[in-house]
Amino acid sequence: MVKNITGTLKGKSILVTAAAAGIGKAVALEAAQEGAMVTAVDIDMAGLEKIASDNITTMKLDVTDQTGITRLVNTNEPFDGIVNVAGYVHHGSILNCDPDSWKKSFTLNVDSMFYILRVAIPKMIQNGGGSIVNISSVVSSIKGFPDRLAYGSSKAAILGLTKSVACDFINQGIRCNAVCPATVDTPSWRQRCEELGKTMGSYQQAREYFEMRQPMKRIGTAEEVSGVVNFLLSDRGAFITGQFYNVDGGTMI
Repeated sequence: MVKNITGTLKGKSILVTAAAAGIGKAVALEAAQEGAMVTAVDIDMAGLEKIASDNITTMKLDVTDQTGITRLVNTNEPFDGIVNVAGYVHHGSILNCDPDSWKKSFTLNVDSMFYILRVAIPKMIQNGGGSIVNISSVVSSIKGFPDRLAYGSSKAAILGLTKSVACDFINQGIRCNAVCPATVDTPSWRQRCEELGKTMGSYQQAREYFEMRQPMKRIGTAEEVSGVVNFLLSDRGAFITGQFYNVDGGTMI
């Protein structure tokens, strides 16, 4: 539950991808509570229906569909903020990451952001600028984790994209930052616990493995990530661009 609502996003139009669950859902709900008009997109319409409200408009969108993205951007007013959340976690080292898994990781994690931003940024500039927040990970160029080759490589690319966009459009009112979580309790993470539990002996053992990997000995919440995201979307973050914010339970101490 989001607390201390202050209306810091009042009057802003925010696009959030992968908004049906996890971090995307938390970002969309908090942004709406803070007064934004949110366009929440996902391929999971059943999940989106659960968050639809007066402040949240839901639309089905495959973030790898360039035609669909162009249609979405061109049929809406310019967005004041964009939060790129959609992603995929592949498990494996270079020895068991096949080319299709490598390609899928980059298509969902990086290409989707490229497709959205290249059509959305011109309209944002015409509207006076805006804030972009890309969800990356501490598992990237920041830190290596076992069996996260494709994931870490693609999340590192997001950091490069973030820096480039921030640099290229700093004088046109565009801010671009990245939020880098460690392990966060989301439906996709619980599914990974189920899969890992098959080899470790149980779901609980897999969960404890992830918990003990965190210096705080617990998993983060989606709301703990969304608070940072929505700060960066708001005018409180107006002097911040090209930065990476680790929300990692002490992983990088």
